[in-house]
Amino acid sequence: MRWIVGLLVVFVIGITVSYFIIEPNVERLPIINPVDLEEEMVDPEMLRIGMGHKIGNFAFKNQNNELITQKEIEGKVFVAEYFFTTCGTICPKMNEQMKRVQFAYSSNEEVKILSFTVDPEIDTVEQMKRYAIGHGAQDGQWHFLTGSKAKLYEVARKSFFMLKPAEAQNLGDAGSDFIHTNNFVLVDRQKRIRGYYDGTSKVEVTTLIEDIQRVLDEKE
Repeated sequence: MRWIVGLLVVFVIGITVSYFIIEPNVERLPIINPVDLEEEMVDPEMLRIGMGHKIGNFAFKNQNNELITQKEIEGKVFVAEYFFTTCGTICPKMNEQMKRVQFAYSSNEEVKILSFTVDPEIDTVEQMKRYAIGHGAQDGQWHFLTGSKAKLYEVARKSFFMLKPAEAQNLGDAGSDFIHTNNFVLVDRQKRIRGYYDGTSKVEVTTLIEDIQRVLDEKE
């Protein structure tokens, strides 16, 4: 009888050890809601929601003149940024780092990159195509998006929380802080924001690359 109990104990211990080897206890990334951010970054309408925030609907043309909507990122993990092609300061650094993100997940159809312009008057579909080619963007994975300036800024303010009210009133000022925002935003399969990262920092983008995998591995 004792040997049977002993075998059961060994069996249970083995199962437990195997569980923690196969399913390590990795801390989940936070889910970021309007209540977690500075109020000035959040549209008043979104402040009333507080919790349960998800990226809203959108429709913009990409570098191939294809209409890209929220359906493109349904069930996907994606990284978003705001930039403009003629930026000579932080944008080149950001998109050199974004190339690292694409390279890390180049064979993974579950990961997308959305680069929204803040200067659509200059960043036409043709201009975005040239820029995309210059950065080795993979069609179907890395989308450079352009369209109505008002809509682009609305998505920035109401979905990604990357635009302050004072900056929203100054859409044509190429020197505003928003135009030069360096944030990359990580969004999960449920369209929830999971992190903000300095797109000019190699260290932070390395963390982003690791966090993308953490979100991909999550089991809801």
